[in-house]
Amino acid sequence: MIRLLLIVLLTISIIMPVYSNSASIYVWRNELGNMVFSDTPKPGAEEVTIKTANVVRTNSRVETKLLDITPQNINKTYDVVITIPKNNATIRDNTGSIFIQSIIKPVFKRGLTIQLLLDGKAYSSPQIHGRFSLRNIDRGEHIIQMELMNEKGEVIALSDEITFYMHRASGR
Repeated sequence: MIRLLLIVLLTISIIMPVYSNSASIYVWRNELGNMVFSDTPKPGAEEVTIKTANVVRTNSRVETKLLDITPQNINKTYDVVITIPKNNATIRDNTGSIFIQSIIKPVFKRGLTIQLLLDGKAYSSPQIHGRFSLRNIDRGEHIIQMELMNEKGEVIALSDEITFYMHRASGR
């Protein structure tokens, strides 16, 4: 019970703002060895020196004439750029695996999806990010492209075509 009281007193003394014109705080150890904080001095108590609090004065008035609250037209044109692989890159992987990555500018908005096109056909289903891992791609020349689609499934941006060459060693 005493420990709880001490914790409460300590918490209150820390939480309560202390000003230079407020009462002094004293600290001492009781018979159980616990630290006691109080505003009443006891024999053997030491006065706690408290630094003045940092006070930030602010102007509570907001000058609304300075704020531009007119609705802004948001640029709704997007750019899709395939960053990996580079155009005309040769991918050497006997499993036919390739990692494809893109960047969408401006920042990708919720509700948009990206469809990867491999050789003019949709590969897998649309995703909410621009990273794709393809497996078991046949060797030879391939063309990839990405479509950025809105919530209605309409294409709102299209990347440039990227050509890559899959090199897989034959198992003879």
